[in-house]
Amino acid sequence: TEVENFPGFREGIMGPDLMEQMREQAKRFGAEIRTEDVEELDLTGEIKTVSANGETYQARAIILAMGAAARYLSIPGEEKLLGRGVSACATCDGFFFRDQDIAVIGGGDSAMEEATFLTRFARSVTVVHRRSEFRASRIMLERAKLNDKITFLTDTKVLEVLGDTSVTGLALENALTGEKTTLDVTGMFVAIGHDPRNELVKGQVELDEAGYVKVASPSSATSVAGVFAAGDLVDHVYQQAITAAGTGCTASIDAERWLAEQGDITSNTLEHADQPVDVGSA
Repeated sequence: TEVENFPGFREGIMGPDLMEQMREQAKRFGAEIRTEDVEELDLTGEIKTVSANGETYQARAIILAMGAAARYLSIPGEEKLLGRGVSACATCDGFFFRDQDIAVIGGGDSAMEEATFLTRFARSVTVVHRRSEFRASRIMLERAKLNDKITFLTDTKVLEVLGDTSVTGLALENALTGEKTTLDVTGMFVAIGHDPRNELVKGQVELDEAGYVKVASPSSATSVAGVFAAGDLVDHVYQQAITAAGTGCTASIDAERWLAEQGDITSNTLEHADQPVDVGSA
């Protein structure tokens, strides 16, 4: 993915390149980076435990930054054709659908934004929404409606993604009449929201009604002392690289100050206990 809205990169930068630059800068200042799959977190007690790839890490402060994952429809053909016509990121994959007919699934602001963006490349974009009314803000909806390349199918459910090796169409059903039809498209972009990756912390820290980790704004402190959170794990509004980076900085400062208040900032009695441990990526 090309990142065009991160400060300091006037011509934009590819996502992996930005990540590598951040990684190298962090290592320059002494950060120890482990690329491992975290299997379990124990946030109870003064000492927190992180289990990953058979290793156990202990720390007094932990930063949670597992991010959020795009929500999919869970219908036949969707998973099989993921990356072969099915996508949840217009900015990542829109270019590959130049002069093609594609569909966007959803009825909120993100769906309207994705549809509008995709008209830069696609021949036509059909927005498919299961209800008659859209959740999108008026300005986003009007902008989409004024675009000649965008058409709308309301009260319509997607039953199946068609195609063997790539998307060839969508099987649809009218929610009011039950009539079944086929929409001929070569791409389907799902824009129905995100789910926070909270599996590791459910039942350990307080979550909001949508499952995002609650923090004591403007700080990054969670409901558990010594545990901080940042990025899309706490943000269901902006979900941008720069906002995630900003909250990551906030969490690092909060964790360092918290350790200093506990008198543990220079302690070496536990592995990593003198430094906050960052779990995941925003």
